[in-house]
Amino acid sequence: MNKRNNRRLSLGLDSSTQSLSAIVIDIDTAEKCFEHTIDYRADERTNCFGIGEDYILPPRHSTTEGEAEQPPLMYLASLDAMFADMKKADVALENIVAINTSGQQHGHVYLNKNLSIIFSNLLRAESSTLELKTLLAGVFSYFTAPIWMTANTLTQTVHVREAVGGKTDMIELSGSDAPLRFTGAVIRRVAEQSPDAYAATEKIQLISSFIPAVLTANPLVPIDTGNACGMSLMNYRKKQWDSTLIAATAAGIQGGPEELQRKLPELAPPDTVVGNIAQYFVEKYGFSDNCTIIAGSGDNPQAKVPVAGDLLSLGTSFVNMVSTDGDTLDPEGYANAMYDGIGRPFMFGCRTNGAMVWDSVRSNYGLTKEEYEPAEKALQDVAPGQYMTFWQPKAESFPVSDVFDFVRLAESGTPNLAKDYTGIIETSLAAVYVYSEVFTKPSQDPLYVTGGATGSPQIMRRVAGIWNRPVVSVQKGGAALGAAVAGVKAYCDHTDEQFDVESFSATILKRGELIQPNPTDVEAYHGSGNYLQRFRQTYEEIMMEMKEIKKNLLYQQAEN
Repeated sequence: MNKRNNRRLSLGLDSSTQSLSAIVIDIDTAEKCFEHTIDYRADERTNCFGIGEDYILPPRHSTTEGEAEQPPLMYLASLDAMFADMKKADVALENIVAINTSGQQHGHVYLNKNLSIIFSNLLRAESSTLELKTLLAGVFSYFTAPIWMTANTLTQTVHVREAVGGKTDMIELSGSDAPLRFTGAVIRRVAEQSPDAYAATEKIQLISSFIPAVLTANPLVPIDTGNACGMSLMNYRKKQWDSTLIAATAAGIQGGPEELQRKLPELAPPDTVVGNIAQYFVEKYGFSDNCTIIAGSGDNPQAKVPVAGDLLSLGTSFVNMVSTDGDTLDPEGYANAMYDGIGRPFMFGCRTNGAMVWDSVRSNYGLTKEEYEPAEKALQDVAPGQYMTFWQPKAESFPVSDVFDFVRLAESGTPNLAKDYTGIIETSLAAVYVYSEVFTKPSQDPLYVTGGATGSPQIMRRVAGIWNRPVVSVQKGGAALGAAVAGVKAYCDHTDEQFDVESFSATILKRGELIQPNPTDVEAYHGSGNYLQRFRQTYEEIMMEMKEIKKNLLYQQAEN
């Protein structure tokens, strides 16, 4: 038997807003064997479904704001395209023993009452002559898939929050404060705006569970308890559908709570094996009929899998993932309580104005995105905790606050690159730290940091000082890799094979050297320098001022 036939592979799929990505890893060597992405707009097999430059469908009406939907047939076409490309690349599909999915959180599809008959086509070998988009085209009761960018549900979220008793009760039950994008509010809006489609719906599946449903030919596969955290329908601590949340969501819509409950699949841990791959994929692409399919989870839960500790991602937006005990929540509601792709609890906070603002500040001084050396030198010349620069070109989610223009403190003196760049880096990092304190326990365990900023010793120095703990850079993994790693764990659990997810993850996702916080920096941020306290006071004064300006503007418009 040759080496190819001896290999055991795990495939992670990430169905995101813009693409379907795949990563294959070797279970026995922890090596990455294959990586590929299909961009929905760039690939001719997926760019024919009407999406625009923003990867979403045009709104139904020109006056519709906050609608964000995609064609589910595009997801099906991308699956066929991905497996065809893998076969063409001579990936040993017959050696893939586990497939695990990541799906953009909150996104979901509505399946009609013919779902079982239509999905059964995938069980027949002769169906392999057709494409998934043809075989399953008739299964949707609501023909588009609302995704995480949805923001037209203010009325629905206010209703649900008030119906359960207010913000505090909402957070206690669901782990989050009813964000506009969460699935439950969107379902309520669909039921109100498209009652016929809602009435025709037999089951509602998240995108992350829809892919496993297709792979197993079983439209009734469970929704995982990690991604269900983003629905405002599951009791976070009990990990079960919550009658109070369902009653609030379904109040006044057709069929009431009983009908909504019936439309929801069962819940299961994200690393549950939900079946074997359907005959369609065995016949068409050469998968083994013993290939197991895992329940899957959302993109954020899967991205967290390779790092057990706290993970700070410094990308275009900043994402702070703080491991918790499963009981800790954010009483302010800025962060969301979740479980990762293997069931570990964590808090998720996303700051919109991240490294993109850093890039903009450098650009203001004539530097391109790739010109880091002058900016790094500027950071090196300025001691931490000296300057504060505030700028929010986009509405902020963590903490929730409006757009505001460049703000420099008077004591900063004449502006220059060193002051502005240092100031914007330290205030944006401080915002993540300060508004995460309520759910973060003091620790000397390493804070893992990923993203392009890990290449800057001066930025990493400031992270260590602000968090007052050691920091370690970690290679960017992504949701597809996390899904693949979680798939290995699920497969080994299923076959009663010992598996250490931590050592496996450390092998496949390289770590940097430990960076200890500088005591002088810690003193500047936390001690006599009082930087963090001064930051919070100043930041909240700016936000209050912006609110007052907005209030006065609305008043003037009403007067006119």
